[in-house]
Amino acid sequence: MENTNIPSPGKAAWNLKCPRCRKGPVFEGKTYQLKSQKMHTKCPHCGLKFEREPGYFYVSMFVSYAMSVAEMVIACMTVYFITKIDNDFWLYLGVALGSAIVFSPFNYRYSRMILLYWLSPGLRFVPEWFNRPPVSQVQAPAKQPFSKSH
Repeated sequence: MENTNIPSPGKAAWNLKCPRCRKGPVFEGKTYQLKSQKMHTKCPHCGLKFEREPGYFYVSMFVSYAMSVAEMVIACMTVYFITKIDNDFWLYLGVALGSAIVFSPFNYRYSRMILLYWLSPGLRFVPEWFNRPPVSQVQAPAKQPFSKSH
């Protein structure tokens, strides 16, 4: 029987959940929290290591750049349609920089989610992990005593 409560990839990414189990949070805290923008090293639910290799998230800078450009263009076009002013360089510079600053925490998180969900080959959803208890609740097997054989 298939679990119908499994979120879609888009919904799970929007909610900042792990791409393998779609349950564990990828980030600590809220998007616009002033203290920090910290990402978990591993998924608290399934134990997936998010940074698959050193420098893995450098690619998310390109995704974030594309998102920033799109947001700046939309913000500037919105200002133009509202004000009908087309020759004020400082107005549009302020709007572009302001939108880049306001959206930077959003871009930081969601560029990494786009990378994890849609740009990472080999990283797929595993339905079995969705229904398992969190890794922290699973008991590790007892260590066997070391025995010497003569």
